[in-house]
Amino acid sequence: MPCATAHAHGIVGDYMFLEPIITEDANPKNEFDILQPMWYRTAQGRQFTLGSSIEKKLSKNVSLTLATEWMDISPNQGAAQSGFGNLEVLPKWAFLTVPEHEFRLSIAALLDLPAGNPSVEEEQHTSLGPMLLWAKGMGDLPNWKILKYLRPFGFQGDFGYLPALGGHANHEMFADEVVEYSLPYLSNNVEDIGLRWPLRNLYPFAEFNYDQLIAGPAGQTFPDIRVTPGVAYMGSYIELSVATQFPLNNATVPATHAAVLGLLDIFLDDVIPATNWTPL
Repeated sequence: MPCATAHAHGIVGDYMFLEPIITEDANPKNEFDILQPMWYRTAQGRQFTLGSSIEKKLSKNVSLTLATEWMDISPNQGAAQSGFGNLEVLPKWAFLTVPEHEFRLSIAALLDLPAGNPSVEEEQHTSLGPMLLWAKGMGDLPNWKILKYLRPFGFQGDFGYLPALGGHANHEMFADEVVEYSLPYLSNNVEDIGLRWPLRNLYPFAEFNYDQLIAGPAGQTFPDIRVTPGVAYMGSYIELSVATQFPLNNATVPATHAAVLGLLDIFLDDVIPATNWTPL
């Protein structure tokens, strides 16, 4: 199996979970999301975002992530604006892992620091809130008849509430769920149906993304609900994903006329084994 050596990526039991494009992964790991491009065409114009993040394990079950993004906004009317967004800091603790059921629960604290350019980043208040994260593979289903072909399914999700600290600012609630199908798991743990590289390394997936301001400017507290279908390639050292987005409610249609999203994720422990060192 080409990705069997990837010991750093999110493995629970026999299931290797992908790194989602939007949803936060429940698995602590040593990884570098070196490129996370997102392009949107909206009713107001075009927006391009280039994100990046690095996650470092502090112990077997605890990690710390730092993330930011550069944005370029080109409205239909008015001058284009560009600059960096806010800095996100995310400590994560996987407090429950059940390998035989390919199940993991984690909690995290999302800290959003107003380090971005005000011309592209509306929120200029520090925000801090809790997150609940989960990951579940279906490998504990019986390995017989048609039912065994459900075993490569995996589910990842998050739920968070991010209130602003002080001032008249936004209070955000969000939830995401990923449904993925691991063709490597199918070939190695269920049945080898003769898939060759690169098909053998693919994960078709769909993310369901919900975001809403609980408190904020008048007329901007409507829910944003989208589906993000795509496919991920999982190699020994990298994950490469590409996806698009579609609105699932009328309020989101103006913000998503067309979208292209991507991710290049490097497994640091496999590229640089010394990064597997943990200080705690």
